[in-house]
Amino acid sequence: MRRASVWWQCLILLGAIVGMQLYFFPVPESLVRAVAGPRAAGAAPPTAPAPSDPLLRPGEERHLRNVRQLTFGGENAEGYWSFDGKRIVFQSRRDGLPADQIFVMDADGSNVRMVSTGKGRTTCAFFNRDGSRIFYASTHESGDAPPPPPDLSMGYVWPVYPEYEIYRARLDQPLRPRRLTYHPGYDAEATLSPDGERLVFTSLREGDLDLYTMTIDGEDVRRLTTDLGYDGGAFYSHDGRMIVYRAHHPQTEEEIRAYRELLARNLVRPSQMEIFVIRADGSGKRQITRNGAANFCPYFTPDDRKIIFASNLENPRGRNFDLYLIDLDGNGLERITFDESFDGFPMFSPDGKRLIWASNRNARQRGETNLFVADWTP
Repeated sequence: MRRASVWWQCLILLGAIVGMQLYFFPVPESLVRAVAGPRAAGAAPPTAPAPSDPLLRPGEERHLRNVRQLTFGGENAEGYWSFDGKRIVFQSRRDGLPADQIFVMDADGSNVRMVSTGKGRTTCAFFNRDGSRIFYASTHESGDAPPPPPDLSMGYVWPVYPEYEIYRARLDQPLRPRRLTYHPGYDAEATLSPDGERLVFTSLREGDLDLYTMTIDGEDVRRLTTDLGYDGGAFYSHDGRMIVYRAHHPQTEEEIRAYRELLARNLVRPSQMEIFVIRADGSGKRQITRNGAANFCPYFTPDDRKIIFASNLENPRGRNFDLYLIDLDGNGLERITFDESFDGFPMFSPDGKRLIWASNRNARQRGETNLFVADWTP
């Protein structure tokens, strides 16, 4: 009995010592969070999307709600709304197609149909104002087979195929597109002004990759940018007064030499691209990002006060791209998506209530990219 009494006295003394240590040297709050979660530390729980949002990263992608996956399988990208918000045009390589072709579907992902010729390679489609026609770039007049992909031994490069020309096609006569450009070299990446009168596009017609505008009939071509380097992926603001785009402007002799050598092979290296804004007439150029990453596919927010874009800012040597918001003065950078793969090509619906983008999330096979739409929460 005496031995038991001694053990109890020892336990009581040990408890008193531990209690004093906890009182005078409390456990760090970060350790409490790690062990018991934020509620045990007295912190408010993170705001998590509703259980109906299994495609979101809980507590992080707070601007997105009610995500719906629109495509299932293949490589689907550059999904852009019609002006009435009822349909989406996009490029896709699926069902055994050797290269991207242009498709249209309803805003809920139904009624998918191909609206390009099925020949060559296509890219960058956009609706006209009333939704009866689309604009896109294609190589089909240079041959039924698509031009070959770039040589991967040269690293991560984008091809700027000289066979690309810009076409306008009626959706009820997709096999009879009307050609709008006739200059040798790359012509692509066309998007439409809000009034439906002019296209902004990228062209190599004067020896460098610059932005141009033209009427929807291919007339009255005007050059907007002149700095050496690649300017592309342009979109108008909702009021039609500004244009946002991505660009790489080499500065050093070595950078200029490397750019020109690649361009001679109809290639560009997109590992460093920044976001710029100009007025619709090409004046007032402003650089928005200065992070040295691969920033691309910028688009204005519905109020034209911010820009949403994709970047590998958090993974500058990799291909984990996420969506970001930034103010027009280059401040207020905010990360929007947190998936561990690819998120890109964002575009707000005409009413500003939804966002469409392309992502590798929920992929069933490696390399699969699908289109997703979500309600936007400012």
